[in-house]
Amino acid sequence: MNASEVLRIVDSLHREKSIEKEIVFRAIESALVSAARKYFGEEKGEEVEIDFVIDRDTGAIDGSVDGEKVEYEDIVGRIGAQTAKQVIIQKVREAERDALLIEYEDQINELVSGVIERTDGGTITVNLGSLEAILPRGEQIPGETHHVKERVRAVISEVKTQGSRVRVILSRTRPVLVQRLFEQEIPEIIDGVIEFRGVSREPGFRSKVAVSSSDSKVDCVGACVGVRGSRIKNIVDELSRERIDIVRFDEDPQVMIPNALQPAEVDEVILCEKIGRAIVLVREDQLSLAIGKRGQNVRLASKLCGWDVEIMTQEELESQIERAVIGFSEIDGIDEDLANALVGEGYLSYDDLEVIEPDVLMEMGELTEEQVDAIVEEAEKRALDAETAAAEEKRRKKMEEEMLARQLRAN
Repeated sequence: MNASEVLRIVDSLHREKSIEKEIVFRAIESALVSAARKYFGEEKGEEVEIDFVIDRDTGAIDGSVDGEKVEYEDIVGRIGAQTAKQVIIQKVREAERDALLIEYEDQINELVSGVIERTDGGTITVNLGSLEAILPRGEQIPGETHHVKERVRAVISEVKTQGSRVRVILSRTRPVLVQRLFEQEIPEIIDGVIEFRGVSREPGFRSKVAVSSSDSKVDCVGACVGVRGSRIKNIVDELSRERIDIVRFDEDPQVMIPNALQPAEVDEVILCEKIGRAIVLVREDQLSLAIGKRGQNVRLASKLCGWDVEIMTQEELESQIERAVIGFSEIDGIDEDLANALVGEGYLSYDDLEVIEPDVLMEMGELTEEQVDAIVEEAEKRALDAETAAAEEKRRKKMEEEMLARQLRAN
């Protein structure tokens, strides 16, 4: 391998494998050192200092053993050209792996597109061009199906080395996938006119997306929907018909929380900042809509806003406040004034008292640390009793329903 051949190899690997030339030069130098050390170490029976330097411009190789200059051809002749070649190939492969690792680590949470090569036990192998990536079953949208030769889009969720290979894990369930699709479909987001402010998602079912506009003339929600829903339709189709609610972002929780709970209509939002809870009051006819199927609407709204949102009617709130005041007042150390103060801050159950910060309770009731510990201990006991009673009531109702069902079948 003469100087011109070294340059040719470096240039070829740089163009074909997208490996930086400096990385290839270092790999060849390291390979020569490794191969030579094996030979000279065995020959001298001791640790030897070996160094190889390749001129980046000419490709000329200078080598030394224990400070004495040696000709590259002599070294190759001693260790064997085949051995040198094998070590160089190994080092270059390692360099190629490292280059791929850096390339794909820079793309974590970015959108990529590839062609499905095969499926095995639910795991999908996707050809990204420079390597094959894995889309595990758990990272696929529930209910969707894929076929070989189909093009699929996903975000890179993890990159790691596995032996001499780079293993790339894809995901179609991460919330960031929704964000990347919006960025791709909505030019105003890339231009900075519309800002993507957050997303909460339950893959395959529903997502809530918050957006805002820096230009008062641009309707952020309308721009994301597109003419006759054309833009949002492309995103929904890509996500296997997942429902997407586009929400107008607002810094004020009093505005943002009702926006996030759409399409339900909200009457009032009560913020309990000490515990991060937002009590949202709605009319009876809006209750099920605000909560959503299996609690989905309120759950996604909570994640999007960063508040623990609790939906109830005015009557339910009044009833819960009354029960809380009575229940708290029954605990030694809590008088009616403190009970009302706790309820006013949003503490409405024994469970809430379990997690209250001791210094907060000490300050509110002018209590000692020992009194606070006793109150929390009693609250824990009462919360457990209430949980046990609720479970028993649920079991009793289930038994009654089963008995009624048997009677109906018998008749």
